[in-house]
Amino acid sequence: MLSYGRNLIHLTIVASSLVFSEPVRAGEIFTPDGVAIHGYDPVSYFTDGKPVRGSAAFTTIYKGATFRFVSRAHRDLFATDPEHYSPQYGGFCAYGTARGYKAITEPQAFSIVDGKLYLNYDDEVAKTWRSDRQAFIKRADENWDKVKTQAAP
Repeated sequence: MLSYGRNLIHLTIVASSLVFSEPVRAGEIFTPDGVAIHGYDPVSYFTDGKPVRGSAAFTTIYKGATFRFVSRAHRDLFATDPEHYSPQYGGFCAYGTARGYKAITEPQAFSIVDGKLYLNYDDEVAKTWRSDRQAFIKRADENWDKVKTQAAP
């Protein structure tokens, strides 16, 4: 019986190591806390010119991620054109994507360029991003297909 118990423990450890040895892959959308862009309403960046926290009462699923909105009207607006309102690069840091890697973002570190929402790691990175954003956008666009398959930051 002691040998059986040891074998069972050994098998459990081996199975656990197999399960946890694979890197966790992030989806295409940055979903901290289980919701896209920290639960902020992506439409508010366009309508209010700033990030506004969404409500769990107004949600939709897009590309497998839950987005929250401040109102039914914002949710419905998003549903009419999610590609327009969704942050570029899935809400991962635009500067990081330009440099070839995924990075987390903060909701207040944003830019709207040519009608598209770009998020950055923090305000300092956003400053760097704004210094040459057209070049960074070009590089990020070129990198995104490769970057989006990387492990979560």
